[in-house]
Amino acid sequence: MRTYRELFRAPQFGPLFATSAVQVAGSTMGGLALGTLVYAATDSPLLAALSMFGSSLAQVIGAAVLMSAADRLPPRAAMTGMALAFGLATATLAVPGLPLPVVFAIILIEGVIAAVGGGVRYGLLNEVLPKDGYLLGRSVLNMCSGLMQIGGFALGGLLVTTLSARGTLLVSAALYLTGAAVARFGLARRPPRAAGRPSVAETWRINAVLWSSGPRRRVYLALWVPNGLIVGCESLFVPYSPEHAGLLFAFGALGMLVGDTVAGRFVARQWRARLATPLQLLLAVPYLFFVTRPALPLAIALTTLASVGFAASLLFQERLMSLTPDEITGQALGLHSSGMLTMQGVAAALAGAVAQRTSPGTAMTVMATASLAMSLALVAAGRRAEARGETDPGPRQEVSAA
Repeated sequence: MRTYRELFRAPQFGPLFATSAVQVAGSTMGGLALGTLVYAATDSPLLAALSMFGSSLAQVIGAAVLMSAADRLPPRAAMTGMALAFGLATATLAVPGLPLPVVFAIILIEGVIAAVGGGVRYGLLNEVLPKDGYLLGRSVLNMCSGLMQIGGFALGGLLVTTLSARGTLLVSAALYLTGAAVARFGLARRPPRAAGRPSVAETWRINAVLWSSGPRRRVYLALWVPNGLIVGCESLFVPYSPEHAGLLFAFGALGMLVGDTVAGRFVARQWRARLATPLQLLLAVPYLFFVTRPALPLAIALTTLASVGFAASLLFQERLMSLTPDEITGQALGLHSSGMLTMQGVAAALAGAVAQRTSPGTAMTVMATASLAMSLALVAAGRRAEARGETDPGPRQEVSAA
């Protein structure tokens, strides 16, 4: 599967695409509105960053105790129910005078639910497309995410200014409810991918299988850490430039869209593995210059260029799928998604803490330096493993052995 026409002709991809689109738009607008509210109330870069990305931090809980549900729930029912839950939570966040502890409790619950939601969504993508269509399909979902973020941050910034932050949260809640309707009436009923009841014990067992392979473990770390640290940079856009944060977010999403388009559609298979690490390095290098507090046009250009590097995630995901058996792809992709988003939450907290003691620009450069160091360390670890002749067992043998 190499063309967009073939992709959209695949049964069920269209409703999955539409559901993802409206939910990303809702999440983008809601996050910007909530970050604006919290920063206005507290004047704290740390709390503003956590309000926007704290639900990502909470995904570690879902990954640890609930992720086996990603392969053991009917996909349509799961996606519908989760979208309804996000709509209700977002509408609650718009209530005036809501205490900060309640705000962050809601953010925590959203993160736990989202951990399973990522596994359900991407496991369903792997199910509705042929094996050679996953990379293109995921790249299109990422492109959709980029477009929705561009539009969501631009429209969200406009609505926050002209309507209000709380009014923008209500618009976000309505988008989530629209996503629930699309999932319910657009997706076909499918049985769960795996038998049995979801449980903490089963979640831990499969996570242990996934983590037991050295090559797969390095892929997970490459998916989680370097880009998570760069999201820590992005979490400081509001304190870095309160009046233009939506613009920085929008151009960052534009860069991600460009990278995903090129990697998903135009990069030949034999080049994909070679380009993954250079793209991760590109993700970090432009943020090294933020310590000088560049003017807005240069900051926009640097942000856009850096975000092209997020395409490395697509190439590492393709490698992950080649190392994973079909019956646990939902949990494998959910573990990737929740681990990545958890790291983003950790990085947002760390970046906010550094910014509290220094400045947002300095904190961005610190996070970018750490991202570069991690990418290079993973390359070195892979080369050492190759030199030792390390091999990876077949995925079927791994599951059987477990």
